[in-house]
Amino acid sequence: MGTTSSDAEWRPHPFSWAPGAQQRHATTTRRWSHGAEVVALCGATVVADNSVQAWWWTTCEPWGGGGGGGGGGGGGARRAPPRARRRPGP
Repeated sequence: MGTTSSDAEWRPHPFSWAPGAQQRHATTTRRWSHGAEVVALCGATVVADNSVQAWWWTTCEPWGGGGGGGGGGGGGARRAPPRARRRPGP
């Protein structure tokens, strides 16, 4: 069978990452370029930064605890407890 336009649009995850406002944000925007406004899943609208350094920024915290990025879930959402660290094996 031939390739359809939906095959060309397939992606492994329903979101992608877009660095902006000093954090990496998840977004459903399929294509974005440096300097474009991107609406993130946390509710923030950020200006995308496609620099090498931007990809090293921390991921935004949708509950609003991380600062930067604006928006955020807030609304009583609570931070998940930290994971216990494993001790090195014997």
